Amino acid sequence: MALYAELHRHLGGSVVPRILWRYLQRNDSDLAQRFPAYPEFEDFYTRPRSTLDEYLELHTLVESVQTAEALPYFIYRLVRGAYIFENLAYLELRYTPFLRTPDHLTQSQRIDLMAEIVAIVGKASQLNEYPIVTSQILCMHSRLPYAVNRAIVDLAAQSREYVCAIDVAGGDNHYGERLDEFVELYAYARSLGLKTTGHLYETRDGAYPELLPYLMRIGHGIQIPLEHPHLLKEVAERGQCLEVCPTTYLQTGTLDDISQLKLVFDRCFDAGVDIAICTDNAGLHNVRLPFEYENLLTHNIIDFEQLQACQDAAFRHAFAWPYQQRPASLLNGLLKVESDRDSANAYEIAQR
Repeated sequence: MALYAELHRHLGGSVVPRILWRYLQRNDSDLAQRFPAYPEFEDFYTRPRSTLDEYLELHTLVESVQTAEALPYFIYRLVRGAYIFENLAYLELRYTPFLRTPDHLTQSQRIDLMAEIVAIVGKASQLNEYPIVTSQILCMHSRLPYAVNRAIVDLAAQSREYVCAIDVAGGDNHYGERLDEFVELYAYARSLGLKTTGHLYETRDGAYPELLPYLMRIGHGIQIPLEHPHLLKEVAERGQCLEVCPTTYLQTGTLDDISQLKLVFDRCFDAGVDIAICTDNAGLHNVRLPFEYENLLTHNIIDFEQLQACQDAAFRHAFAWPYQQRPASLLNGLLKVESDRDSANAYEIAQR
């Protein structure tokens, strides 16, 4: 029975290393020649990096492979693994559609092709054999010009069948010089009725309080409880949820030890700020969502009651979850109905 919700997973970082390596081998890529044996590729692909910028360079590797033709191949395996190995009932995939278009085309041609990419991802994600509720978050990007980012917002508004929200990505230390642009774009998105999240307060250089009022969720946001706890009150008042991705902070050098997350969870729980536990880049980390849960428990970062609170928060803050309850509650209801029916049948038999 699928039980969990994943709110922060990048399409570029979601491909597990062995599937990516097999694809590269079959398609005779330069990387396949560089890494003819799998163990060397896995080490290269999943080892920790020194900085967030160095870590994000791995996304460019996968983005170049995730073409319109290849996306169904990757998404089928992604959804299959999420259902079978992670027990996911709900999955939001985020990515920048412009970066899945051919880079030899003009900017306007690539913008025109973005709708096709969104449709391919949307259709490929709908698999009857693996019934997960899926939706897309389209990411603006710090490396892309204003016109492209504006087109991404417009595309999100025009593609509500597949898209539930927008985001900004590309490293939160790179927004500063263009902060007014992103404030304008988020205000524009909200005027169109779009839901919003954003990569903010992941690193110490990613503090942009000007963007916070436009967000419904905060991508990462761990530096708020760590370095800016005075903001927790207004985060709670807005009903914003932090999308915390534990393994990421060790992979990017943002934190030295997972134990540092205890303060994040403790301060958020004390302030009434919701946290959804996420994977971010399950492929780059070679981890799955249940591992993130287990790791936090075994390191005494949270207890089981707090874990359940985070799991509940994930469904409550999911942008496209169509039900009022999470799957565990729905299952309990079904089991109670079945139990009541069995009791009624037993009573009827006893009265004969």
